[in-house]
Amino acid sequence: MKINGKDYRSLWFEDGKLIMIDQRKLPFELSFYEARTLDDVVFAIKEMVVRGAPAIGCAAAYGLVLVDRKELDTAIRKLSSTRPTAHDLFYALDYMKKQIENGKDSLDAANEYTDMIIEKCKKIGEYGEKLIPNDARILTHCNAGALATVDYGTALSPIRIAKEKGKNTFVFVDETRPRLQGLITAWELEQEGIDYVVIPDNAAGYYMEKGEIDLVIVGADRIAKNGDFANKIGTYEKAVLARENDIPFYVAAPISTFDNKIESGDDIVIEERKGEEVRKIRDVEIVPEWMNVKNPAFDVTPSKYVTAFITEFGVFKPNEIDVVMKAHQRAY
Repeated sequence: MKINGKDYRSLWFEDGKLIMIDQRKLPFELSFYEARTLDDVVFAIKEMVVRGAPAIGCAAAYGLVLVDRKELDTAIRKLSSTRPTAHDLFYALDYMKKQIENGKDSLDAANEYTDMIIEKCKKIGEYGEKLIPNDARILTHCNAGALATVDYGTALSPIRIAKEKGKNTFVFVDETRPRLQGLITAWELEQEGIDYVVIPDNAAGYYMEKGEIDLVIVGADRIAKNGDFANKIGTYEKAVLARENDIPFYVAAPISTFDNKIESGDDIVIEERKGEEVRKIRDVEIVPEWMNVKNPAFDVTPSKYVTAFITEFGVFKPNEIDVVMKAHQRAY
């Protein structure tokens, strides 16, 4: 991704440490977090220094580079406990465990895993771009850009490739409370020179009903065998609104997000995060301490609302999900 005209990944390993763009500070400040120990990586994942399912998986892979082989199982248990919903985390840890136990150097394995994820996201962009007509007006939710995937993105990758192909696009970016990840989507689009506007989360239906949105593209954190999927809280609402307004609703995700061990969305564990995230925005209290709050980080969207899944293997309808799962088995 471009930052001030320079190419960056959202995380990389250098001089014995994992360096990550600190997503807690964006879009107001570009700063970097250095993880020198496993506990530093655990903190970064839990506290959303790094976020986005593919990027979490890559961070976890590098976390295993920071421990001795004899500590591998303990480290995997620690990392597994950080974020329960995103499947990429567990996919990456399983990949790393197999590679290390087969004698591969842990840093080589983590580098190869990260490069693999980036290439998958690029392919998602190449397939997804074909679904975007010129002058398309696109709604996205949360941040599924390069920050969330190390590079290219999932939902943003087709939009990036469309720009490279000379297409004009306009992106409606909702804020995605309570963490305001939409603002870092807007920051990415600003860096790439892609036109956008930030809107409140609950304004999407207004613009859909007015005929100002042509398609919706979102990412995913875990996809079940029947095509139900978990994504940032509020995704389900966008899918229902898209169906009501006859707007295509696409889900962009690499094979590492597909979980072939669970049958439906009922089996997906939804992370409940601390209420502090709802009570405060940028350390400014907006909900008094005495008020009760709940903070589910994700919701599950039934497959019937999905027009198609955009993967590195192509574009698939929900009733073709078994093809993706077979590709998953061949790839892994």
